[in-house]
Amino acid sequence: MDNINIPSLKIGEIEVKVPIIQGGMSVGISLSGLASAVANEGGIGVIGTAGIGMLEPDYIKNLKKANHRALRKEIKLAREKSDGIIGANIMLALTDFDELTLIALEEGVDLIFVGAGLPLRILKKFLPNKFKEYSNKIVPIVSSARATKILFQHWVNEHNFVPDAIVVEGPLAGGHLGFKIEQIKNPDFTLEKLLGEVISVLKPFEKQFNKHISVIAAGGIFTGADIHKFLKLGANGVQMASRFVATHECDASIKFKETYVKSKKEDIVIIESPVGLPGRAIKNQFLEDVTDGYRKPFTCPWKCLKTCEFKVAPYCIALALINAKKGIHDEGFSFAGANAYRIDKIISVKELIDTLLDEYKTEYLINKIN
Repeated sequence: MDNINIPSLKIGEIEVKVPIIQGGMSVGISLSGLASAVANEGGIGVIGTAGIGMLEPDYIKNLKKANHRALRKEIKLAREKSDGIIGANIMLALTDFDELTLIALEEGVDLIFVGAGLPLRILKKFLPNKFKEYSNKIVPIVSSARATKILFQHWVNEHNFVPDAIVVEGPLAGGHLGFKIEQIKNPDFTLEKLLGEVISVLKPFEKQFNKHISVIAAGGIFTGADIHKFLKLGANGVQMASRFVATHECDASIKFKETYVKSKKEDIVIIESPVGLPGRAIKNQFLEDVTDGYRKPFTCPWKCLKTCEFKVAPYCIALALINAKKGIHDEGFSFAGANAYRIDKIISVKELIDTLLDEYKTEYLINKIN
Protein backbone atom coordinates (compact mmCIF):
# COMPACT_ATOMS: atom_id res chain seq x y z
CA MET A 1 0.00 0.00 0.00
CA ASP A 2 3.04 2.28 0.10
CA ASN A 3 2.38 3.58 -3.41
CA ILE A 4 -1.13 4.80 -2.51
CA ASN A 5 -0.98 8.46 -1.58
CA ILE A 6 -3.78 10.43 -0.01
CA PRO A 7 -4.47 13.63 -2.00
CA SER A 8 -2.89 16.76 -0.56
CA LEU A 9 -5.07 19.70 0.49
CA LYS A 10 -4.48 23.04 -1.22
CA ILE A 11 -5.65 26.26 0.40
CA GLY A 12 -4.56 29.05 -1.88
CA GLU A 13 -0.78 28.87 -2.06
CA ILE A 14 -0.60 26.54 0.95
CA GLU A 15 -0.25 22.83 0.22
CA VAL A 16 -1.03 20.45 3.08
CA LYS A 17 0.64 17.06 2.65
CA VAL A 18 -1.88 15.26 4.89
CA PRO A 19 -5.40 16.69 4.33
CA ILE A 20 -6.27 16.58 8.03
CA ILE A 21 -6.95 19.68 10.08
CA GLN A 22 -6.81 19.21 13.83
CA GLY A 23 -9.88 21.04 15.08
CA GLY A 24 -9.16 23.97 17.34
CA MET A 25 -10.33 22.95 20.82
CA SER A 26 -10.43 25.93 23.10
CA VAL A 27 -9.99 26.57 26.80
CA GLY A 28 -6.59 24.92 26.83
CA ILE A 29 -7.17 21.63 24.99
CA SER A 30 -5.29 22.39 21.77
CA LEU A 31 -2.37 24.72 22.34
CA SER A 32 1.19 24.74 21.00
CA GLY A 33 1.91 21.15 22.08
CA LEU A 34 -0.84 19.51 20.06
CA ALA A 35 -0.83 21.98 17.18
CA SER A 36 2.91 21.65 16.56
CA ALA A 37 2.77 17.84 16.75
CA VAL A 38 0.05 17.70 14.09
CA ALA A 39 1.91 20.20 11.91
CA ASN A 40 5.06 18.10 12.18
CA GLU A 41 3.15 15.11 10.77
CA GLY A 42 2.06 17.06 7.70
CA GLY A 43 -1.42 18.18 8.80
CA ILE A 44 -2.66 21.55 10.01
CA GLY A 45 -2.26 22.10 13.75
CA VAL A 46 -4.73 24.57 15.25
CA ILE A 47 -4.56 26.52 18.50
CA GLY A 48 -7.95 27.10 20.16
CA THR A 49 -8.13 30.70 21.41
CA ALA A 50 -11.31 30.94 23.49
CA GLY A 51 -10.46 31.08 27.18
CA ILE A 52 -6.74 30.80 26.44
CA GLY A 53 -5.96 33.51 29.01
CA MET A 54 -7.47 31.46 31.84
CA LEU A 55 -4.19 29.58 31.98
CA GLU A 56 -2.38 32.77 33.00
CA PRO A 57 -1.93 33.51 36.73
CA ASP A 58 -3.50 36.98 36.49
CA TYR A 59 -6.59 36.07 34.48
CA ILE A 60 -9.03 37.05 37.24
CA LYS A 61 -7.61 40.58 37.39
CA ASN A 62 -7.36 41.15 33.65
CA LEU A 63 -8.59 38.31 31.46
CA LYS A 64 -8.43 40.36 28.27
CA LYS A 65 -4.70 41.09 28.59
CA ALA A 66 -4.11 37.51 29.73
CA ASN A 67 -5.84 36.23 26.57
CA HIS A 68 -3.68 38.33 24.31
CA ARG A 69 -0.44 37.47 26.09
CA ALA A 70 -1.25 33.75 26.14
CA LEU A 71 -2.11 33.64 22.44
CA ARG A 72 1.14 35.32 21.44
CA LYS A 73 3.05 32.92 23.67
CA GLU A 74 1.38 29.79 22.29
CA ILE A 75 1.87 30.80 18.66
CA LYS A 76 5.54 31.52 19.31
CA LEU A 77 5.95 28.16 21.08
CA ALA A 78 4.25 26.33 18.22
CA ARG A 79 6.58 28.01 15.74
CA GLU A 80 9.60 27.00 17.82
CA LYS A 81 8.45 23.36 17.79
CA SER A 82 7.38 23.13 14.15
CA ASP A 83 7.97 24.66 10.75
CA GLY A 84 4.68 23.12 9.56
CA ILE A 85 1.29 24.74 9.06
CA ILE A 86 -0.18 26.37 12.16
CA GLY A 87 -3.67 27.84 12.44
CA ALA A 88 -5.80 29.50 15.09
CA ASN A 89 -9.49 28.92 15.78
CA ILE A 90 -11.20 32.15 16.86
CA MET A 91 -14.90 32.24 17.71
CA LEU A 92 -16.73 35.23 16.30
CA ALA A 93 -18.77 35.32 19.51
CA LEU A 94 -15.71 36.23 21.58
CA THR A 95 -15.82 39.75 22.98
CA ASP A 96 -12.20 40.33 21.95
CA PHE A 97 -12.50 38.60 18.58
CA ASP A 98 -11.02 41.57 16.72
CA GLU A 99 -7.95 41.84 18.94
CA LEU A 100 -7.29 38.08 18.99
CA THR A 101 -7.58 37.90 15.21
CA LEU A 102 -5.12 40.73 14.69
CA ILE A 103 -2.68 39.20 17.20
CA ALA A 104 -2.83 35.83 15.43
CA LEU A 105 -2.19 37.50 12.09
CA GLU A 106 0.67 39.59 13.47
CA GLU A 107 2.26 36.47 14.96
CA GLY A 108 2.20 34.83 11.56
CA VAL A 109 -0.32 31.99 11.75
CA ASP A 110 -0.94 30.44 8.37
CA LEU A 111 -4.71 30.27 8.68
CA ILE A 112 -7.51 31.54 10.92
CA PHE A 113 -10.62 29.38 11.28
CA VAL A 114 -13.63 31.49 12.21
CA GLY A 115 -16.76 29.90 13.67
CA ALA A 116 -19.65 30.66 16.04
CA GLY A 117 -21.30 33.11 13.68
CA LEU A 118 -20.99 34.52 10.16
CA PRO A 119 -17.93 36.79 9.85
CA LEU A 120 -19.61 39.25 7.52
CA ARG A 121 -17.57 42.24 8.64
CA ILE A 122 -14.26 40.61 9.50
CA LEU A 123 -12.48 41.88 6.41
CA LYS A 124 -13.30 45.52 7.20
CA LYS A 125 -11.22 45.25 10.34
CA PHE A 126 -8.07 44.96 8.25
CA LEU A 127 -8.93 47.28 5.37
CA PRO A 128 -7.55 48.90 3.37
CA ASN A 129 -3.85 48.45 4.17
CA LYS A 130 -3.96 44.87 5.47
CA PHE A 131 -6.48 43.35 3.08
CA LYS A 132 -4.09 41.85 0.53
CA GLU A 133 -1.78 40.64 3.27
CA TYR A 134 -4.35 38.90 5.44
CA SER A 135 -7.57 38.15 3.53
CA ASN A 136 -6.38 34.80 2.14
CA LYS A 137 -5.75 33.50 5.66
CA ILE A 138 -9.43 33.54 6.70
CA VAL A 139 -11.29 30.19 6.61
CA PRO A 140 -14.94 30.44 7.72
CA ILE A 141 -16.73 27.55 9.45
CA VAL A 142 -20.35 27.09 8.37
CA SER A 143 -23.19 24.67 9.08
CA SER A 144 -25.38 25.18 6.01
CA ALA A 145 -25.40 26.03 2.32
CA ARG A 146 -27.63 29.02 3.08
CA ALA A 147 -25.05 30.50 5.46
CA THR A 148 -22.33 29.88 2.89
CA LYS A 149 -24.23 31.73 0.17
CA ILE A 150 -25.04 34.68 2.43
CA LEU A 151 -21.42 35.02 3.55
CA PHE A 152 -19.85 34.65 0.12
CA GLN A 153 -22.32 36.99 -1.57
CA HIS A 154 -21.69 39.61 1.12
CA TRP A 155 -17.92 39.38 0.66
CA VAL A 156 -18.30 39.58 -3.11
CA ASN A 157 -20.52 42.66 -2.84
CA GLU A 158 -18.36 44.39 -0.25
CA HIS A 159 -14.86 43.36 -1.26
CA ASN A 160 -15.02 41.47 -4.56
CA PHE A 161 -13.44 38.56 -2.67
CA VAL A 162 -14.09 34.92 -1.77
CA PRO A 163 -11.87 32.82 0.55
CA ASP A 164 -9.63 29.96 -0.53
CA ALA A 165 -11.32 27.42 1.76
CA ILE A 166 -14.34 26.76 3.93
CA VAL A 167 -15.09 24.26 6.71
CA VAL A 168 -18.50 22.57 6.65
CA GLU A 169 -19.28 21.31 10.17
CA GLY A 170 -22.06 18.78 10.63
CA PRO A 171 -24.16 18.00 13.73
CA LEU A 172 -21.95 15.17 15.05
CA ALA A 173 -19.22 17.59 16.15
CA GLY A 174 -18.27 18.21 19.76
CA GLY A 175 -18.62 21.44 21.68
CA HIS A 176 -21.03 24.17 20.66
CA LEU A 177 -23.06 23.30 17.58
CA GLY A 178 -24.44 25.51 14.83
CA PHE A 179 -27.76 23.68 14.81
CA LYS A 180 -31.06 23.78 16.64
CA ILE A 181 -31.59 20.79 18.93
CA GLU A 182 -34.31 19.36 16.66
CA GLN A 183 -31.94 19.49 13.66
CA ILE A 184 -29.16 17.42 15.24
CA LYS A 185 -30.75 14.02 14.46
CA ASN A 186 -32.69 15.18 11.41
CA PRO A 187 -31.52 13.31 8.26
CA ASP A 188 -31.80 16.56 6.30
CA PHE A 189 -28.84 17.91 8.26
CA THR A 190 -26.27 15.12 7.97
CA LEU A 191 -22.74 16.13 7.07
CA GLU A 192 -22.98 14.12 3.86
CA LYS A 193 -26.01 16.14 2.75
CA LEU A 194 -24.63 19.48 3.92
CA LEU A 195 -21.35 18.86 2.12
CA GLY A 196 -23.04 18.31 -1.24
CA GLU A 197 -25.22 21.38 -0.79
CA VAL A 198 -22.28 23.63 0.06
CA ILE A 199 -20.22 22.34 -2.87
CA SER A 200 -23.13 23.21 -5.19
CA VAL A 201 -23.42 26.72 -3.74
CA LEU A 202 -19.70 27.34 -4.25
CA LYS A 203 -19.56 26.44 -7.94
CA PRO A 204 -20.81 29.84 -9.26
CA PHE A 205 -18.30 31.66 -7.02
CA GLU A 206 -15.45 29.44 -8.25
CA LYS A 207 -16.44 30.20 -11.82
CA GLN A 208 -16.81 33.94 -11.15
CA PHE A 209 -13.35 34.21 -9.57
CA ASN A 210 -11.67 31.48 -11.63
CA LYS A 211 -10.31 29.79 -8.52
CA HIS A 212 -10.71 26.59 -6.56
CA ILE A 213 -12.31 26.87 -3.11
CA SER A 214 -11.31 23.94 -0.93
CA VAL A 215 -14.10 22.38 1.12
CA ILE A 216 -13.20 20.76 4.45
CA ALA A 217 -15.67 18.32 6.02
CA ALA A 218 -15.97 18.28 9.82
CA GLY A 219 -18.06 16.73 12.56
CA GLY A 220 -18.02 13.05 13.53
CA ILE A 221 -15.16 11.98 11.24
CA PHE A 222 -13.36 9.21 13.10
CA THR A 223 -11.48 6.76 10.84
CA GLY A 224 -9.40 6.75 7.70
CA ALA A 225 -12.38 5.10 6.01
CA ASP A 226 -14.44 8.15 6.96
CA ILE A 227 -11.79 10.40 5.42
CA HIS A 228 -11.92 8.35 2.21
CA LYS A 229 -15.72 8.60 2.12
CA PHE A 230 -15.80 12.38 2.46
CA LEU A 231 -13.01 12.95 -0.05
CA LYS A 232 -14.96 10.76 -2.47
CA LEU A 233 -18.06 12.88 -1.80
CA GLY A 234 -16.17 15.96 -2.90
CA ALA A 235 -14.39 17.28 0.18
CA ASN A 236 -10.77 18.31 -0.24
CA GLY A 237 -9.86 17.65 3.37
CA VAL A 238 -11.29 16.87 6.79
CA GLN A 239 -11.23 18.43 10.21
CA MET A 240 -10.97 16.15 13.24
CA ALA A 241 -10.91 17.15 16.88
CA SER A 242 -11.98 14.42 19.31
CA ARG A 243 -9.47 11.89 17.95
CA PHE A 244 -6.63 14.25 18.85
CA VAL A 245 -7.70 14.61 22.48
CA ALA A 246 -6.53 11.09 23.29
CA THR A 247 -2.95 11.76 22.23
CA HIS A 248 0.11 12.22 24.39
CA GLU A 249 0.74 15.64 22.87
CA CYS A 250 -2.75 17.02 23.57
CA ASP A 251 -2.43 19.93 26.01
CA ALA A 252 -5.21 18.73 28.32
CA SER A 253 -4.55 16.84 31.56
CA ILE A 254 -4.40 13.06 31.61
CA LYS A 255 -7.68 13.05 33.58
CA PHE A 256 -9.37 14.98 30.76
CA LYS A 257 -8.11 12.47 28.20
CA GLU A 258 -9.27 9.58 30.37
CA THR A 259 -12.86 10.87 30.27
CA TYR A 260 -12.79 10.10 26.54
CA VAL A 261 -11.18 6.68 26.94
CA LYS A 262 -13.61 5.66 29.69
CA SER A 263 -16.76 7.07 28.11
CA LYS A 264 -19.58 4.92 26.72
CA LYS A 265 -21.98 5.72 23.91
CA GLU A 266 -24.73 6.66 26.33
CA ASP A 267 -22.40 9.13 28.05
CA ILE A 268 -22.25 11.41 25.01
CA VAL A 269 -25.11 13.87 25.49
CA ILE A 270 -26.52 17.10 24.10
CA ILE A 271 -26.62 19.95 26.60
CA GLU A 272 -28.02 23.46 26.56
CA SER A 273 -25.08 25.79 27.01
CA PRO A 274 -25.50 28.92 29.15
CA VAL A 275 -24.35 30.94 26.12
CA GLY A 276 -27.49 30.01 24.19
CA LEU A 277 -26.30 27.16 21.98
CA PRO A 278 -26.69 23.39 22.11
CA GLY A 279 -23.47 21.51 22.74
CA ARG A 280 -22.22 17.92 22.87
CA ALA A 281 -20.38 16.76 25.96
CA ILE A 282 -19.55 13.76 28.14
CA LYS A 283 -22.14 13.32 30.88
CA ASN A 284 -20.89 13.61 34.46
CA GLN A 285 -22.12 14.67 37.89
CA PHE A 286 -21.52 18.36 37.19
CA LEU A 287 -23.86 18.28 34.18
CA GLU A 288 -26.41 16.17 36.03
CA ASP A 289 -26.46 18.72 38.86
CA VAL A 290 -27.02 21.55 36.38
CA THR A 291 -29.80 19.59 34.67
CA ASP A 292 -31.43 19.09 38.06
CA GLY A 293 -31.48 22.85 38.58
CA TYR A 294 -28.46 23.36 40.82
CA ARG A 295 -26.60 26.60 40.24
CA LYS A 296 -22.83 26.76 40.29
CA PRO A 297 -22.07 30.22 41.73
CA PHE A 298 -19.27 32.17 40.07
CA THR A 299 -17.85 35.65 39.73
CA CYS A 300 -17.40 36.76 36.13
CA PRO A 301 -13.96 38.37 35.70
CA TRP A 302 -14.87 39.61 32.22
CA LYS A 303 -17.69 38.87 29.80
CA CYS A 304 -15.67 36.77 27.33
CA LEU A 305 -18.61 35.76 25.09
CA LYS A 306 -20.97 38.31 23.56
CA THR A 307 -23.96 35.99 23.99
CA CYS A 308 -23.37 35.10 27.64
CA GLU A 309 -25.94 36.39 30.14
CA PHE A 310 -23.59 35.85 33.06
CA LYS A 311 -25.93 37.41 35.62
CA VAL A 312 -28.50 34.65 35.13
CA ALA A 313 -26.31 31.80 33.83
CA PRO A 314 -26.40 28.67 36.05
CA TYR A 315 -22.62 28.32 35.71
CA CYS A 316 -19.64 29.84 33.92
CA ILE A 317 -18.95 27.62 30.93
CA ALA A 318 -15.41 28.96 30.50
CA LEU A 319 -14.58 28.16 34.12
CA ALA A 320 -16.20 24.72 33.85
CA LEU A 321 -14.15 23.89 30.76
CA ILE A 322 -10.86 25.14 32.18
CA ASN A 323 -11.48 23.05 35.31
CA ALA A 324 -12.05 20.00 33.10
CA LYS A 325 -8.87 20.74 31.14
CA LYS A 326 -7.00 20.63 34.45
CA GLY A 327 -8.75 17.38 35.44
CA ILE A 328 -11.08 18.93 38.04
CA HIS A 329 -14.27 17.31 36.76
CA ASP A 330 -16.19 17.91 39.99
CA GLU A 331 -16.30 21.53 38.84
CA GLY A 332 -16.50 21.07 35.09
CA PHE A 333 -17.10 18.79 32.11
CA SER A 334 -15.56 17.74 28.80
CA PHE A 335 -16.92 18.68 25.41
CA ALA A 336 -16.64 15.78 22.92
CA GLY A 337 -17.77 14.67 19.49
CA ALA A 338 -20.46 12.05 18.88
CA ASN A 339 -17.88 9.29 18.33
CA ALA A 340 -15.61 10.06 21.26
CA TYR A 341 -16.77 6.91 23.08
CA ARG A 342 -15.05 4.82 20.38
CA ILE A 343 -11.63 5.95 21.61
CA ASP A 344 -10.06 3.23 23.75
CA LYS A 345 -6.48 4.35 24.36
CA ILE A 346 -4.09 7.27 24.38
CA ILE A 347 -1.51 7.25 21.58
CA SER A 348 0.92 9.64 19.94
CA VAL A 349 -0.10 12.06 17.20
CA LYS A 350 2.24 10.23 14.83
CA GLU A 351 0.62 6.88 15.57
CA LEU A 352 -2.86 8.36 15.13
CA ILE A 353 -2.09 9.94 11.75
CA ASP A 354 -0.25 6.82 10.55
CA THR A 355 -3.29 4.74 11.52
CA LEU A 356 -5.68 7.09 9.73
CA LEU A 357 -3.57 6.99 6.57
CA ASP A 358 -3.36 3.19 6.67
CA GLU A 359 -7.14 2.98 7.09
CA TYR A 360 -7.59 5.40 4.20
CA LYS A 361 -5.39 3.24 1.94
CA THR A 362 -7.27 0.08 2.92
CA GLU A 363 -10.61 1.72 2.13
CA TYR A 364 -9.21 3.00 -1.16
CA LEU A 365 -8.25 -0.56 -2.19
CA ILE A 366 -11.61 -1.99 -1.09
CA ASN A 367 -13.43 0.58 -3.20
CA LYS A 368 -11.14 -0.04 -6.18
CA ILE A 369 -11.78 -3.78 -6.05
CA ASN A 370 -15.52 -3.31 -5.74
